[in-house]
Amino acid sequence: MDASTTPPAIVKFDNVVKKFGDFVAVEKADFEIGQGEFMAIMGSSGCGKTTTLRMLAGLEDPTSGDIYLDGERVNGRATWDRDTPMVWQSLALFPFLTVQENVEFSLKMRGVGKAERAKRARKWLEKMQITEFADRGINQLSGGQRQRVALARALVTEPKILLLDEPLSALDAHLKVRMQAVLSNLQKDLGITFVYVTHSMSEAFAMADRVVIMSRGRIEQIGTPEEIYRAPYNRFVAEFLGSANIFDGVVGAATPGGHMVAYDGGEVDLPASELLDAKTGDKVTFMVGAENVDLAPTDAGQDGLAATVVGEEFLGATATVFLETDDGQELKVQKSHAELKAVKCHAGARLIAHWAPSACHVLPGEKG
Repeated sequence: MDASTTPPAIVKFDNVVKKFGDFVAVEKADFEIGQGEFMAIMGSSGCGKTTTLRMLAGLEDPTSGDIYLDGERVNGRATWDRDTPMVWQSLALFPFLTVQENVEFSLKMRGVGKAERAKRARKWLEKMQITEFADRGINQLSGGQRQRVALARALVTEPKILLLDEPLSALDAHLKVRMQAVLSNLQKDLGITFVYVTHSMSEAFAMADRVVIMSRGRIEQIGTPEEIYRAPYNRFVAEFLGSANIFDGVVGAATPGGHMVAYDGGEVDLPASELLDAKTGDKVTFMVGAENVDLAPTDAGQDGLAATVVGEEFLGATATVFLETDDGQELKVQKSHAELKAVKCHAGARLIAHWAPSACHVLPGEKG
């Protein structure tokens, strides 16, 4: 889907609140999901993402606010009357039925005749490339094969929208990547709306057209994966992405293109396009991505932050180096092994961390 276009909404959350007693699980969710869009709802455990999905499915009722499906308000409408099938984290397949019988089950519940059920089930078994397993029991299948059965069972009714609650969490890393490709291609081929809940940034960013990031029941940011990665709205989103170096600063003297911003250990000339309407004396918070920080030897004459290497995480072709400045600021730097070798990077080494002003992004949600 072209992220620059806005398809008509098939789902609308209108100031939806969900409380369990005094606990606010979802606070004023207000967003739309477009027809044919792959939307991921992401956040850590307890952030409200699964509760949001359950309200859309009809498994929970909003405490206040309204939910619309295809333009119709569905508050209080039963789950089976919404046509929003869900693929569960546990898959919830029936072990006492064969693969084909599992896929036929929802059609049987709708009163579809035996011959028609078999025909439609076979169609989806073929689409999911599991026809050869039609007569097997669920316990005879691998994790990936079970995933495909669960998808076939959910899609056999040909719904307009499919809900997925962390369906890949139990798979190993290699199989998870393969199933991401299956889901992404399936969604594009079918053109139906997928709403996908996950705690994994890699899953959400690999598949989704747009991502909703939640924290403590609140929506922190909605955008394309690229928008969120390159321009997080606030400190929570930047920290959640895991690759940001975050600095608190104060806007200083004006420059030809913007303002100097002083922060612990240095200052940087930030362009007016980043500072927007910030004025001298305002507090701002900015981030620099780990991949945009360079390292230099202390004797290279490079301006920047002097820091000590405290650890390194091997990431295959690259590595993330963790450093600490003399005043306790933690830094993350992601570079190739050749680049790290060139500056003699090792635990205990003293290096200069530096970056271009253009690598800085002011977090608008943190302006003081």
